[in-house]
Amino acid sequence: MQLIPGTPTTKNPPERFTGDVWLDPIASPRDDGQRMTVAKVRFAPGARTAWHSHALGQTLHVTQGIAWVQSRGGDKVELHAGQTVYCPPGEEHWHGAAPDSFMEHLAMLDNADDPATTTTWLEHVTADDYLA
Repeated sequence: MQLIPGTPTTKNPPERFTGDVWLDPIASPRDDGQRMTVAKVRFAPGARTAWHSHALGQTLHVTQGIAWVQSRGGDKVELHAGQTVYCPPGEEHWHGAAPDSFMEHLAMLDNADDPATTTTWLEHVTADDYLA
């Protein structure tokens, strides 16, 4: 067993997020063959990711507030605390908080063989797309 020291909360970069979003790492690969990454991510009202995709998919579990999640070309889905959504490999999507609610979720994914290719970041979600 290994007790893992806490890591300071970081604010996510504006190149990849709209609004205020904070990240707390929970788990990352420690030994050969491991790929799992888990983080607690907190969004201020209206804050959201840019469009992006993950090489091996991503699971989001909402722990507080109201989340909005949308796949490119699909309907926006509203999630509440206790609900989970899976975005398959390569599916372009965004996720964030509803305009009047803070939101927190656990983001879980596996790193690609080259960790630099795990997430492909795309353009920001426009206000019109966010509110549609």
